Amino acid sequence: MGFKSAIWKITYRVLLIVLTATAGIYLCLSQGSWLFLLIFGALLLAQTIELIRFNTRTNEKLTRFFDAIQYADFSSSFTADHKLGKSYFELNQSLNKVLGEFKKARLEKEEQVLFLQIILRHIQTGIVSYDEKGKIGLINNAAKQLLRIPQLKDIADLSRHSELLLQEVLKLKAGKGISLKIDALVHLTVRSTEVKVGGKKWTVLSLQDIHAELKQNELEAWQNLTKVLRHEIMNSIAPIASLANSLQTVLKEDIFEAQGELLIEKEGYDDLKMGLETIESRSKGLINFVQVYREYTSIPAPFLSDFPVSSLIEDVLTLLKEDLMHHRIEMESAVHPADLQLTADQEQIQMILINLIKNAKEALSLSPNKRISIQAGIGLDQYKYIQVTDRGPGIPAASIEDIFVPFYTTKKEGNGIGLAISRQIMNLHKGSLDVQSIPNEATAFTLKFPL
Repeated sequence: MGFKSAIWKITYRVLLIVLTATAGIYLCLSQGSWLFLLIFGALLLAQTIELIRFNTRTNEKLTRFFDAIQYADFSSSFTADHKLGKSYFELNQSLNKVLGEFKKARLEKEEQVLFLQIILRHIQTGIVSYDEKGKIGLINNAAKQLLRIPQLKDIADLSRHSELLLQEVLKLKAGKGISLKIDALVHLTVRSTEVKVGGKKWTVLSLQDIHAELKQNELEAWQNLTKVLRHEIMNSIAPIASLANSLQTVLKEDIFEAQGELLIEKEGYDDLKMGLETIESRSKGLINFVQVYREYTSIPAPFLSDFPVSSLIEDVLTLLKEDLMHHRIEMESAVHPADLQLTADQEQIQMILINLIKNAKEALSLSPNKRISIQAGIGLDQYKYIQVTDRGPGIPAASIEDIFVPFYTTKKEGNGIGLAISRQIMNLHKGSLDVQSIPNEATAFTLKFPL
């Protein structure tokens, strides 16, 4: 409203000058008097000065207004110029209102920045940002405590804590992460992200110490393993101890001395024979359990090589072709893209797939839909995957994670070690083995590999 009124005031003054000039020229020409020329000339000069003063005053206000915005000086204000007319009063009000909105927006922005700074200072995750030249832009207290460096001006200063950490961070690509043991008390996970602010590229690192979590997981793993060992050993030792006690009774009651020789009754002999055979059987079972446990705990490090996924699946299906045909199971496979390759230990991954397909075959023994599918590709989360799916009875939700526990099995035959070894092999590949199951619909085991 103020700007429109100011424009009208300028237009009004220009029209008045034009009318005054027109009237002066007309009177001078019609009356032929220089007096009219002087009078109208003076009026024109006064009106022109008024127009210039009015316009200059407006420009000064607008210049001050734009300078205040440019330099974020929102303390400026525009007084009400009643002497210059209502238009200036309205213009001042409009300028003050706009500056007030800018000031309000700036205060809100400063409050948000302050809020984010408070959050960054108090969160337990360490945050470090640096530019393309390595200059540190932001570092919070958690990062200083984790790195044990009170001041960090350049990313190269990480070498003061760990040269290995610096090398791994500089090699880290955006969106990727690493896990690194710094010393006996600190085990860091570091993730990298790239952002652009004001046309400048920044790398943002998030750091977390997972030492305590690893220790807790290690403790839980040992506790679970101890339970398994105790269960298996007790299952073998308890009947052996009981039989040994029974055999001692047989020796006392069924063996007697006659003519200088020790004789045993037929019933006692049969009891001793059966008892010793049982002890032998249970001892062999215990030895077999220890052998399987040794295999589980001594998986060799993977020998990495590049190979096409399509040839891997083709080799596995060739190996299992006769067995699958015997059980009337159909196989289907698809690889997208067709030239997808993995960097992994081909023999170990082949062993996992054979184990998963055999498990699926057993799950389909009573199912009318005897079909197993293998799909391979690149996931939405940017990982390579191979998925084995069957339409069997599925896995109950209560048992979904137990199937990866060593020696856990629901089969009449089997040692319950296959899936545990498979998951451990995937961990050695820095990948994962996951399962999703909907009872009586589908069960899918997915091998995920980092890009």
